[in-house]
Amino acid sequence: MSATDELSPIGEPIWEAILEHPMVTQLGAGTLDEEPFRYWVRQDYVYLIEYARVFAHGAAMAPDLERMGTFAELLDSTINTEMDLHRSYAEQFGISEAELEATDPSPTTQGYTDFLVRTAATGTFGDLIAALLPCMWGFNVTGRRLAEQGRPDHEGYAEWIDMYAGEEFTELTEWCKDLMNEVWAESTADERDRYCELFRTSARYEYRFWDAAWRQEEWSI
Repeated sequence: MSATDELSPIGEPIWEAILEHPMVTQLGAGTLDEEPFRYWVRQDYVYLIEYARVFAHGAAMAPDLERMGTFAELLDSTINTEMDLHRSYAEQFGISEAELEATDPSPTTQGYTDFLVRTAATGTFGDLIAALLPCMWGFNVTGRRLAEQGRPDHEGYAEWIDMYAGEEFTELTEWCKDLMNEVWAESTADERDRYCELFRTSARYEYRFWDAAWRQEEWSI
């Protein structure tokens, strides 16, 4: 079986739990209070900075020029396009660029990004892809399934759904799935077991990222 065939049963219960979380159900309905979403936007900005570092590692570790180029493009797009869009999007919710820059990572954001960067820095190229995939896959599933329920009246939330359900993000998700399938096909049984555990950990962090925003998680001391 392909990697996506093997990983889907790991991811699907977590995607379902995300879709059932009140943060996500209310976002989809357009009834979510904006304060937890503002928290999510600020933490996602911090996350994107470290996410870009993972792309940089991917470019350095890529086994061929084509994959190197794709990771380099993703790094450039994240830093020079997506983060600008994120600042503009945040402004709609009354979050200034200064507030974004001053955001301290929550315990969950710190744990998740540390896990991703450590995996990228110390693992194999396959490890990096396995850890990276749940972010794209989970957001695409969430966006597409919310889109199927109909566009909410809240324009900011509707834009979020449009972005992650859209063709461009779906193509990026499919690219990452295909890349995981390619790496999987050349991997040993032990490597595949490791990929499954890395994928599971990242997918769990995806759920916790939503839950942390809902609770507006802070450090206890």
